[in-house]
Amino acid sequence: MFHPVDHPLERGWVGRVDGDRVVQLAAQTLQSLFSGGGTAREHAEYPLAEVRLLAPILHPPSVRVFDEQDDYAFANPAAIVGPGATVSARRSPSDTVSQGLLTVAPRLAVVMGADGAPGAFTVLAEWRDPARLPPKDRDFALGVGPVAVTPDELQPGGRSVAVRVDEVERAADGFTDFDWAAAVAFAADGTKLYPGDLIVGPTAAVVESIVPGSSVEVEVDGIGVLEQRIAG
Repeated sequence: MFHPVDHPLERGWVGRVDGDRVVQLAAQTLQSLFSGGGTAREHAEYPLAEVRLLAPILHPPSVRVFDEQDDYAFANPAAIVGPGATVSARRSPSDTVSQGLLTVAPRLAVVMGADGAPGAFTVLAEWRDPARLPPKDRDFALGVGPVAVTPDELQPGGRSVAVRVDEVERAADGFTDFDWAAAVAFAADGTKLYPGDLIVGPTAAVVESIVPGSSVEVEVDGIGVLEQRIAG
C-alpha cells in the first residue's frame, strides 16, 4: 500500500514495486487483490522516491503470533502501524515507572492469500511496554511493512535481521528454521484462514530500553527496512 507524497491518503492504494517505481493496481486492498487471484489492472506509475509506503495490510481479520512451532497467541489487529509511524504506548501522564522505555521484537509474518495459501511475506515489529503487565504490555503497536513480498520472490528460511536504534546496530541475527507450512496448517485446523490474516513467526532478537524519541529500523534481507519512531 502507498500514496504519493503530495497526495496523502489514510488507506492508500495497492501497488507493485518495480525497481525504482511503483505501479498502482486496481484493487482496494491487498486482501481484495489476493481474493481476485493476485492480479489486477494497472493504473498510473510513480517514482518510488516520490511515494510513501504504508502498512501492506492495515486491518487483518486476525493475527496469530507464534513463539513455538506448535503454539501461538492472538494479537490485536487494531494495533497495526506502518512505515514511518510514531509508536506510543499511551500511558497515563502519572506513569513514570519505565520512563517511556520500550522493547521491540523483530519477526517475519505471512500475509495469507486466497484458498488458505500464503500470499506474501513481510516484516513485523512487535512493540512491548515493560511497564505494563501481560497481555497489555504488547497490545498497542504491531509495526508492519515496508512491503509484502510474494513467495515466488522470497524464501523465508535463513533470512538475516538487523535492528538499529538511531543508526546504531543493537541486534544482528538470523531467523531460526520455522516450518511455515506446518504453522499455517496448525492455525487453519478446525477453522478458516481468510485473505489478509497474519501468521507471525518467532522473533530473532529482542532489543530493550529504547528511549522516547528514538528512530528504530528493523531490516530483513529480501524485504527491506521498516522504520518507526517512539513518541517523545
